[in-house]
Amino acid sequence: MPRLDDKLWRDVMAYLRRHHAPICRQWFDELEPIALKSGLLRIRTTNSIQQNYLQKRCLEPFTEAAQSVTNALIAVRFDFGEDAKSEVDQEVTGMGLGGKSETNGALREGEEPAGERNGRAVPEALEIDLNDPVEPPTLSVRGDSRRLGEDGQPFDLQDDVVLNPDYTFGNFIVGPNNQMAYAASVAVANQPGDAYNPLFIHGGVGLGKTHLLQAICQTILTNKPDTRIVYVSCEAFMTQFIECVQRGQMLDFRHRYRYADMLVIDDIHFLANRERSQEEFFHTFNELYQARKQLVLSSDAAPSEIPHLEERLLSRFQWGLVTNVTKPHFETRVAILRAKAALRGLEIPDDVIAYLAGKIDSHARELEGAITSLMAYASLGNCDREINLALAAEALGEQINQPRSNHTTLQQIIDVITGYFSVKLSDLQSRRRHKSITEPRQLAMFLARKHTRFSLEEIGGHFGGRDHTTVMHSIKMVEERSGRDETFLKQLNLLEDRLQQSSGLGS
Repeated sequence: MPRLDDKLWRDVMAYLRRHHAPICRQWFDELEPIALKSGLLRIRTTNSIQQNYLQKRCLEPFTEAAQSVTNALIAVRFDFGEDAKSEVDQEVTGMGLGGKSETNGALREGEEPAGERNGRAVPEALEIDLNDPVEPPTLSVRGDSRRLGEDGQPFDLQDDVVLNPDYTFGNFIVGPNNQMAYAASVAVANQPGDAYNPLFIHGGVGLGKTHLLQAICQTILTNKPDTRIVYVSCEAFMTQFIECVQRGQMLDFRHRYRYADMLVIDDIHFLANRERSQEEFFHTFNELYQARKQLVLSSDAAPSEIPHLEERLLSRFQWGLVTNVTKPHFETRVAILRAKAALRGLEIPDDVIAYLAGKIDSHARELEGAITSLMAYASLGNCDREINLALAAEALGEQINQPRSNHTTLQQIIDVITGYFSVKLSDLQSRRRHKSITEPRQLAMFLARKHTRFSLEEIGGHFGGRDHTTVMHSIKMVEERSGRDETFLKQLNLLEDRLQQSSGLGS
């Protein structure tokens, strides 16, 4: 069995970055390998949210990476807590990968080794109990939820949404489109049950509703780890309700939902046309509200726009605060792209960020998808490619207009303008109309049109998501002023000279 050392861990992380780049995050650097023993690689996380997420979402890639770099049959488990590291000096309990029990030396007849199923390595199941102080807090009320149904088979109510460590308030980009929803979510996280109960957030797909819901949960669990939170999708709520009715498990269902400290349900609009589910949720809502327990709901539509929703539920949804999120503006999209890239430890040039923000004006989820595609194309064929405008266009499935034969790039124009006028790219992309900003911006657009083959729309996208008429106006202003203002013309010629030198064409 390979020995656990720094090189092995570096190789594991390098394998993940190469073969599973979309899952890699900067906080992976905080993970600590604490033991490789009896075919089990134990990795300590910094908090229970990371542990739960990695165990349920990233176990297979980590296992693949560990087995690949060690050339051995290895299982992976994620641990959390100060006790995790001290346990590595003790005998590893349970089954190893060698076909023998480490507790009694032999397997019972018909029993497979832990970590294997049908001869293949599989992740070890991780039991989490809210009442066990050693284990991390669960996101659901355990109670007696694991019982036998009427058919004698085990029945499990646990079907919670897995919290994503990325979805924190610190990683949420606040803009004019979501300020109110963000402020309300922070208030609820700091004063659950007292501020805005219920909190109802609505808006289109991929605009940040789920991010805010998970940020609330993570903040509360950080401040009060023993809080009993049930966070499920509306579809899971209805499915569990139907199954509990069929199995005679309604006592378990009600215990799970009505004894929570906070109930969070995503996509509550799916209650439409579900009379029995609406009836059950109505009573669950009343129980929690009267006990001053927090309710947080999200929906694609405002309460009044959800079809076939009972009036009594509509009324209760409006008892607290109803707020919405809308499409992000260009500046917000730029900030989102930068934040998503930073989470992955990816450096993306400003002109590429501006290009993506100009091309994608829908929602954050599509922006994140663009970053993922860019990472995939950058590492295509196991070779690192430079992240530039051409690669960004390729990742979006578009054919970007190529520069003229002098090879002048938009980034070179931006560098010349920002260096000469001592302004930032963010200033050129902003909505500011001060002369100190508008003049450099107009000159940049003029030079971009003259020295590249970018369309008016593409140039406008790079400079704050402006439309083609704004670019045409800027070009006209520069042409007219250079014809009547000799000082301005000299300045323009100086910029042209610097641009030629930057392009390598100067004398």
